[in-house]
Amino acid sequence: MEDELILKNIERHIHLEKEEINLFYSLLTSRSLKKKAYLLRQGEVCKTENFIVKGCLRMYTIDEAGLEHIVMFGVEGWWSSDLFSFFTGTPSDYYIDALEDTALLQISKPDLELLYEKVPKFERFFRILLQNAFIAQQRRINQNLSYTAEQRYLDFITKYPQLEQRIPQKQVAAYLGFTPVFLSMLRKKLSHQ
Repeated sequence: MEDELILKNIERHIHLEKEEINLFYSLLTSRSLKKKAYLLRQGEVCKTENFIVKGCLRMYTIDEAGLEHIVMFGVEGWWSSDLFSFFTGTPSDYYIDALEDTALLQISKPDLELLYEKVPKFERFFRILLQNAFIAQQRRINQNLSYTAEQRYLDFITKYPQLEQRIPQKQVAAYLGFTPVFLSMLRKKLSHQ
C-alpha cells in the first residue's frame, strides 16, 4: 500500500522504469510516529524528505508569548519537511509533530543526491515539488496579507475539506492566524448565512 501511494505521487510527474523504481525503494526508510511525537524540533537539522503514507503532521513555530503559529499541515500523499534546513544543513526554526499516528517513507539528503545522479528524472520530480511548495507559500502569504478572516477560512475549507474534519479547531485557528474563540464565532456566523 505505501509503495503504491508514493509511486502514484511520483508518476503524476515522471515515468519510471522497473529498475528505477527498485533503486528508489532501496533508498527509502520507513518510520512511524505516535500522535504528539516529533519528527523535527526547532534547532535540529532536517535530515530527510518525508512522504506521508498515513496520518497527519503539522509544521509550526512558537513565539515568545508561547503561541503556536502553524505554517503547514501534511496528510497522506503529501511530502513534509523543513526544506530550508534540509537543503542548507542549518538548524530548523520549526517543529514538525504528528497530530495522528503517522507512517512515513523517508529519504536522506545523501541518498537523494545519489538518486539524482542515478535517475536524473528525479531531479525533475523534486523540482516540481519545490516549485509547487513555493507557489503555495506565495499564495498563502498573499492571502494572509489581502484576504479577510472569513475569506481565509472559506478558502481553507474549500481547498482542504478533509483537514477540517481531522484537525482540532484550535489547530485550524493557529494555521489561519485566529484565536479558537474567533474561529468558533466565525463558524457560527457562517452557519447562519
